[in-house]
Amino acid sequence: MSTVHTTSLATTELGTTGLEITRVGFGAWAIGGGGWEFGWGPQQDDDSVAAIRRALELGVNWIDTAAAYGFGHSEQVVGRALEGLDERPYVFTKASLLEGPNRHVVHSLKRESILREAETSLERLGIDAIDLYQIHWPIPADDIEEGWSALVELKDQGLVRHIGVSNFSVEQLRRIQQIAPVETLQPQYSLVERKAEHDVLPFAERERIGVIVYSPMGSGLLTGRMRRDRIEALPDDDWRKHDPRFNEPELSQHLALVERLQAVADRHGTTPGAIAVAWTLTNPAVDGAIVGFRRPAQVDPILDAATLELGDDDIAMIEGRA
Repeated sequence: MSTVHTTSLATTELGTTGLEITRVGFGAWAIGGGGWEFGWGPQQDDDSVAAIRRALELGVNWIDTAAAYGFGHSEQVVGRALEGLDERPYVFTKASLLEGPNRHVVHSLKRESILREAETSLERLGIDAIDLYQIHWPIPADDIEEGWSALVELKDQGLVRHIGVSNFSVEQLRRIQQIAPVETLQPQYSLVERKAEHDVLPFAERERIGVIVYSPMGSGLLTGRMRRDRIEALPDDDWRKHDPRFNEPELSQHLALVERLQAVADRHGTTPGAIAVAWTLTNPAVDGAIVGFRRPAQVDPILDAATLELGDDDIAMIEGRA
């Protein structure tokens, strides 16, 4: 099974990695299922596999997952979706979050732990090398050099092709750059989480670090389908039900933002979610956005974001300046 290099969607280079990625990638957090600390409630694996296959049919050429998502379940589902493909998409995954008591997350950046995680991820995914391996969180902060050195070791061994990090601050990026160049960064970035704009994204742009952003639709908040009654009906093991962004007083502000997104979506003949994703792609530091899909029907409307061009008047309306 060879790696996909061509696609029907426009691509851009991810930093200086040489990987030509579509502007939108498949995010596999939610398909890890429920029953763990940051789960999204029960999922249907057959639907998840079908959603991945649909995204690939439409030209998406990368999947971003993590060992932590369902503590291996997401990677297993991704591996299942890759079975039998003549060409596979680029596969990105992450390490450093382990299963602890009561299916809660515990953090480890120890060398042996990272090497063990990489081996297990390769087995679950059914591939011979991970295209991009990332440190999931910089915790414990004192161990980030050890964790980063382990990723460098894996790259030297050929088990991973490129290495990056997620959720790192500028100061932490500078620390690990002393060991080896940081090829990619994955920050949270959306209209409801804009902290990365202040320093992390400008730093990445200056340093030519490739950027893929996660939760560009605010974990479903900006899709246009997340209403008060739907939030109340979320399963108790869906982390969003207890998140401040999905509850008052923040919720009313975010629903007003969705109304503005809807107005812009109507202009472009698309969905509020696609507009929210396209907005993140207007930042010059951002190469791609990770979008989570759980069913095939969710894929087509959001892929508009890969080709949408938002004008200044659109952006002013979205940001409440018009």
